[in-house]
Amino acid sequence: MGNRGMEDLIPLVNQLQGALGSVGQSCHLHLPQIAVVGGQSAGKSSVLENFVGRDFLPRGSGIVTRRPLILQLLNSDTEYGEFFHCKGKKFTDFDEICKEIEAETLRLTGSNKSISPVPITLQIHSPHVLNLTLVDLPGITKVPVGDQPADIEYQIRDIIMQYICKENCLILAVTPANSDLANSDALKLAKDVDPQGQRTIGVITKLDLMDQGTNAREILENRLLPLRRGYIGVVNRSQKDIDGKKDIKAALESERKFFLSHPAYKHLAEKMGTPYLQRILNQQLTNHIRDTLPSFRSHLQSLLLSLHKEAEEYKHFSPDDPARRTKTLLQLVQRLAVDFEKLIEGSGDRVDTVTLSGGARINKIFHERFPSELAKIESDEGKLRQEINYAIRNIHGVRTGLFTPDMAFEAIVKKQISSLKEPCIKFIDMVSQELCSTVYQCISKLSSFPGLRDETERIVVTEIREQESKCRDQVLMLIDIQLAYINTKHEDFIGFTNSQHVQKQNNGTSSAQSSRNQGVASFSRLIVIHKGWLTISNIGIMKGGAKEFWFILSTESLSWFRDEEEKEKKYMLPLDNLKLRDVEKGFMSSKFVFAIFNTESRNVYKDYRCLELACNSQEELDSWKASLLRAGVYPEKEDGFRNGLEKFTNPQLERQVETIRNLVDSYMSIIYKTMRDLMPKTVMHLMINSVKEFISSELLAQLYALGECTSLMDESPEQRQHREEVLRKHVALKEALAVIGEVSSSTCTTPLPPPVDSSWIKHHSSSHPKNSVTGGKLLNRGHAPPVPRVSHVGTSVSPDGFQQQFAGQHNRTPTCVPRRHPPAIPSGK
Repeated sequence: MGNRGMEDLIPLVNQLQGALGSVGQSCHLHLPQIAVVGGQSAGKSSVLENFVGRDFLPRGSGIVTRRPLILQLLNSDTEYGEFFHCKGKKFTDFDEICKEIEAETLRLTGSNKSISPVPITLQIHSPHVLNLTLVDLPGITKVPVGDQPADIEYQIRDIIMQYICKENCLILAVTPANSDLANSDALKLAKDVDPQGQRTIGVITKLDLMDQGTNAREILENRLLPLRRGYIGVVNRSQKDIDGKKDIKAALESERKFFLSHPAYKHLAEKMGTPYLQRILNQQLTNHIRDTLPSFRSHLQSLLLSLHKEAEEYKHFSPDDPARRTKTLLQLVQRLAVDFEKLIEGSGDRVDTVTLSGGARINKIFHERFPSELAKIESDEGKLRQEINYAIRNIHGVRTGLFTPDMAFEAIVKKQISSLKEPCIKFIDMVSQELCSTVYQCISKLSSFPGLRDETERIVVTEIREQESKCRDQVLMLIDIQLAYINTKHEDFIGFTNSQHVQKQNNGTSSAQSSRNQGVASFSRLIVIHKGWLTISNIGIMKGGAKEFWFILSTESLSWFRDEEEKEKKYMLPLDNLKLRDVEKGFMSSKFVFAIFNTESRNVYKDYRCLELACNSQEELDSWKASLLRAGVYPEKEDGFRNGLEKFTNPQLERQVETIRNLVDSYMSIIYKTMRDLMPKTVMHLMINSVKEFISSELLAQLYALGECTSLMDESPEQRQHREEVLRKHVALKEALAVIGEVSSSTCTTPLPPPVDSSWIKHHSSSHPKNSVTGGKLLNRGHAPPVPRVSHVGTSVSPDGFQQQFAGQHNRTPTCVPRRHPPAIPSGK
């Protein structure tokens, strides 16, 4: 049969599969196995029961096998069964095994004949079996029954394909002798994934039920409808035998007598029957393991290497050792401090290439979100002029003022400064939320110790809230300081005298400004503020519809190109008199849109008054808005001077309003500049640096102050299970590698037969021709060579198990199985 070391490898890989799958995880070992494929009532279950010598599979009409059954047969001195879903419970009564299979099937699929791809794994230890791993798959059906879905055929096909597509899976194609072999669904599926026939073994059942005067001799001799590995005939118990509780041993004896006495099969009796099939499958599975031994060993070694360090730590692990708990607590807190600092400072070992996190998000708040919030609070022109008008008139009272009152300027400026409180507080809240998110990301690594994780989270978040409160008070104090004294002697403030010149310049021609701009244009255009893809979304369908372009924003213009190579420029839009406004997101649109328009009601692009630009995310939208602010393109404001609430009739008052407005703009630009500079510094000092210092120097002391360090270091059930699982995997992998290393230099092998013409098998995905094999004349394909007998071939297996060439090993054609779409479910009317 084979080398003993190789024989021991089959139960060992089953043991390894159990160790890895016992907690619902897998190392993707792709262990060799045999999949049993066939139509309903083809006799698949009877073949498996004959292997075991016991009745243990559910029986009935229609589809009975509704979940894959992974059957692991292990030769041993005692006879019992064991399920992976109830590990440790041994079933000595095979009727109980049958009931457990039915109960476990109903648990997932219910009673409506539906199916599930989740397998049931059953190990049977018996002195009457040879080491095998077989998968009993649901029978192929065509017509849904009862409450079955309309696409039941394709669901079953998909489950079968999950197993037989793997190159390490041998296919046992079961077909009854009293059906048309040329239209066998099992052979069609096998042909789809194994076109060379290297993994397919044909099994012909129900030979005793063929019509009188007919036989399957030419098929079993592999002369008619040949397969590369040939066919093996078996005779199962009839339904009458099953109902009459006929013993399987007696049935096997009847099968042997049938082949010995049948005139068409007696010359093949030695190569027919269940015992021969079992030996062949054992030999083929053993050979299959041998053929894949080098790559299998390499995979095991890589898995063992990845687990080695963790397993060594757990090997001498003592969960209740106080010294171990103290050491682990110290290490975890130190690692938390290092991880938090790396995320904030941007020096992490693992760089996230998908999203922004930690310090990068806070930096975005500093330089994009906060300037954007400041721009939002700028009062519109009409409202500002109205407030200045009322302030001047209320200060003069019943008298007519001859001079511009500075009290009006101070009142308006203080109101503008007070409006900074809301965006500054919002700024602190955003930074606080990002700090908490960063802490949660770091603390998630403490999930092995739930008590420590919860207490650390509570202490650190409390500290963040305290520092947030201190920072809020400090920022409000900074605003109050600005309110306390209006410094009109500031070097950047234009003053009352200069405001008159500004007013004249604003009312003058723009020719001087244009010439001045031309002098610096060549330099400014070189300063690129932002680049990226944007979609012009308001172009009509008749003109080509929405199109995506590569946009470049500089200090002077907004240009767009065909692509990132920036060779073919489509348009350049100057930024003069441009404003920005939000556009509501469409109901069915996933884009984020903003618009650019000209304040002088001129066309922005061709015959479009505004340009609607769309991007893919809110982050991109915020980034473009912040960049446009830097370029001097501000959000839209109502022009109250032109469309205002009240028009001025007093020219002197109008001049005073214009003067104060220029003064307010000058002074508030100083305030905005100061706040944009001070706010990130204040938050960095009072919040971020304080929290970093707290985690690195005070967190451990506060954890010790709780007086519950022992309970804090209690492991979670998941961590305990993970540790046990790692140790089990480590031991199982070492055992498997040890057995592989003991395989001797020669094994008993069966060379793969030469190819045969299997074009008679129609692909499952193709339609049936009108002239079927049974209805038309068969093609004369000649005789296929008989299956060679078992022989001994010397092969070499070096100690490292790499780069081996085995007898009978051939290159396998990669499978490419098309996914058939299920039919539409008819609607009931």
